[in-house]
Amino acid sequence: MSVIETHDLKKSYGFLQAVKGISFDVRSGEIFSMLGPNGAGKTTTIEILEGLRTKDSGDVNVLGLDPWKNGYELHKRIGVIPQGFRFFDKATPKEAINYYADLFGVKTNAEQILQEVILQDAENNYFENLSGGQKQKVGLALSLVNNPELLFLDEPTTGLDPQARRAVWQVIKNLKKAGRSIVLTTHYLEEAEQLADRVAIMDDGLIIATGSPHEIEQRFGSQERIKVIGGRQLADYIKTNSNFKVTYDDSTSEIEIAIQSKNDALMAVRLIEQSGLDWSDLSTEKDSLEDIFLRLISNTAEAADSFHTS
Repeated sequence: MSVIETHDLKKSYGFLQAVKGISFDVRSGEIFSMLGPNGAGKTTTIEILEGLRTKDSGDVNVLGLDPWKNGYELHKRIGVIPQGFRFFDKATPKEAINYYADLFGVKTNAEQILQEVILQDAENNYFENLSGGQKQKVGLALSLVNNPELLFLDEPTTGLDPQARRAVWQVIKNLKKAGRSIVLTTHYLEEAEQLADRVAIMDDGLIIATGSPHEIEQRFGSQERIKVIGGRQLADYIKTNSNFKVTYDDSTSEIEIAIQSKNDALMAVRLIEQSGLDWSDLSTEKDSLEDIFLRLISNTAEAADSFHTS
């Protein structure tokens, strides 16, 4: 079951095509992450899904509703944390929750929500005195006041230190365990790897890759490889005694061996040992989601440059 469905979604601002005909879905109970550089079209897409901006063309369905035509009904069923979330400096988290409950016209249990976002110890501290991570948790708490079916978290950990970022990650994981569906936009590739069930990589108004982090790594990543420091003689020995693709860097004396399985890894290590030659610093490596992201974005930019110069 999908909580979001889009088909051929387009949006332009004058001559600028911000979103160029994208299609994707978000499944119930999953964390779906949208990745992309600034100007990729992520924010425009999210604002259309939230009913804050109208589309030019295409189909958009969020919780069975048209976000623009049925915005009032939709807003009662979703929770949102915008980029750069702020609140009144002299309000406490508990007061903030009760204030939002009044705005929504709902009854809520502030203590329960604070516990859900792991903020109960700071419920009576002024917003201005909270740490960066705690302020983001207030935003998460407010997004839960109306007991939403779907959450939109736009860059929820930007500017946080690593410890605070991981504390917010834990809250997001707990929200998923509780059955919430979550759309997450982020600049942090590690964040998407840690949290997302599926990701969509956007660039220049298009989705250029989609799938689980593992699927994207399998589809677009290069082979896993073993790296070892040794001489050219060792590299030649491995080439001669195997079918491995072996590359050698004269400047660093680094040997790289492409592998496809655990058995390949064991065979490569055995060959290194059997050679009787000096070696050091053995390690394995594979492309991360960040490596793939940067390469895909670079390829899109190169294609665009080629188009404009041809």
